[in-house]
Amino acid sequence: MKPRINIYLDDHTAAQLAMAASRPGGNKSRIVNEAIDRFLNPEKYDSNRALVRRLDRMSAAMDRIDRNQSIGIETLALFIRYFLTITPPLSEEDQATAHALGRERFEVIAAQVGRRLASEQNLLSEVLQTIAETRPDLFAVDPDRPPEPKTETPPVEPDDDDDLPPLRPVVLEDDDADFNGPFSDEEFEDDPDV
Repeated sequence: MKPRINIYLDDHTAAQLAMAASRPGGNKSRIVNEAIDRFLNPEKYDSNRALVRRLDRMSAAMDRIDRNQSIGIETLALFIRYFLTITPPLSEEDQATAHALGRERFEVIAAQVGRRLASEQNLLSEVLQTIAETRPDLFAVDPDRPPEPKTETPPVEPDDDDDLPPLRPVVLEDDDADFNGPFSDEEFEDDPDV
């Protein structure tokens, strides 16, 4: 049996309650009971709060994605600048050998990326963790302060599960070759892989 409670309402609130109860299916006790329940348990009825919590989680995830993308873009830009600054031009005789070596190196890298994606390892996180463990002072250094003398760091041991051959360096000996750029137009026309 439900308990009976006598309450006093303002005139305008009592008029609105009477109007709502006069509609088909209306009942003053049910309307008041539901109003009090909504007041005392807002999470039960407020779907907006759950939506706001989900949106907050999505916003945090998007911030992480944006940060990781910024790191990736900056890393790629630094690598491209480094590659373009130190790579000497190739003579036409050396380009075929360089292309073969480039294809071989690309296959090794593609296999490593595939293996990492399959195992869900993140190279950038591993590198940052290794740096944090071996050189914790690196993240705490003020960029405006002059650098301190460097100390010897132990070499990083390669992963035992890497069954891929190491990358071979490109050795160029012809410095005075006639060169018009890193790639010639004829090279692209003859190469079906490009």
